Amino acid sequence: MSKKILIIGASSGFGRGAAIELARQGHQVVATAESWPLVRSLRADAAAAGVKLEVIKLNLLDDIDIAHAAGYDPDILVLNAGVMESGSVIDIPMQRVRESFEINVFGHIRLAQGIVPKMVARKAGKVVWTSSMGGILVIPFVGAYCATKHAIEAIAGSMRAELAPYGVKVATVNPGVFGTGFNDTGAESHTQWYDAGSVVVPMPDFASALADQNDPQEMIDAMVEIIPAEEHLYRTMRPLDTIKAARQWQETEWSQNA
Repeated sequence: MSKKILIIGASSGFGRGAAIELARQGHQVVATAESWPLVRSLRADAAAAGVKLEVIKLNLLDDIDIAHAAGYDPDILVLNAGVMESGSVIDIPMQRVRESFEINVFGHIRLAQGIVPKMVARKAGKVVWTSSMGGILVIPFVGAYCATKHAIEAIAGSMRAELAPYGVKVATVNPGVFGTGFNDTGAESHTQWYDAGSVVVPMPDFASALADQNDPQEMIDAMVEIIPAEEHLYRTMRPLDTIKAARQWQETEWSQNA
């Protein structure tokens, strides 16, 4: 059955791939992009793919954009936008930390607060949060990003329990290291403020970590499967070997020394 789906952060990567494929499958998809050039680019991508996709502008730092997006009434809300800022916790500018939380966490909550009450009123709907492997484990030098994803895990878990009595489902998707360009951008994001001669904790070279990233199609396929599904696991993590790494991390949390 066709679903009305609002996917934010769809100008590239997982969001773009999932939006286009879900539209191809016959769902009514509204996809958001951060700026007007990205809106136009995504519209062109959809036309080239031969699918019908409504594309709107949504900058999560813009009150007007959030209010406009919150006017929609989807069956499924996919909260997929995000930024990654690199730098040690001791050195990263607080402006970058605050902006990370404003976009990755607070902006998403504000949009959910505008849309989810409609789901509660009709006793049906679903919210899918794009978290990360960084919401389960911690990756040094992207601690601010991981902190936002840990926050998403707490928020999504709370929402799941709070909304279940009203027929609204909540789930997460947790990508590992995929070659969407997102990780590469995050690895570069400190360069405008970073000064090797004055930082407390020098940045490592991310080149080796970024050299062998996974094909994002694996995560896109999983998202396309679970987003419209009636029944599926609360958490969907890919690639599959990342699940083992995440579980090992959680076990280590109870045994490692300070």
